Amino acid sequence: QVQLVESGGGSVQAGGSLRLSCATFGFAGDRNCVAWFRQAPGKEREGVARIYTIGATTTYSDSVKGRFTISQDAAKNTVYLQMNSLKPEDTAVYYCARASLCYAFTPSHYKAWGQGTQVTVSS
Repeated sequence: QVQLVESGGGSVQAGGSLRLSCATFGFAGDRNCVAWFRQAPGKEREGVARIYTIGATTTYSDSVKGRFTISQDAAKNTVYLQMNSLKPEDTAVYYCARASLCYAFTPSHYKAWGQGTQVTVSS
């Protein structure tokens, strides 16, 4: 059974940094796409970064490019999201999710989701 568990959220002041972790379980094979999404109150779920586990190809949304970095530790079956230069508009619940293909941030393409972790950035 595929399972994803996020951790590392919290509260930080604008300009600060946080690192989120996504521990993955039950992935069949080594060809997986893991993405980070976020959802703020009253807004749609937004994909911010994704990584294809073969070759570690990464893609970022324009809203976080240059500030966030997604990476993986294959030995630990964990995907990270390093978030720097945080802004109040980054405040949201952050989710990691898995898909078989890694070409879009369309939420319906991702069939397994974690429970989410809250990130709050104060000004």
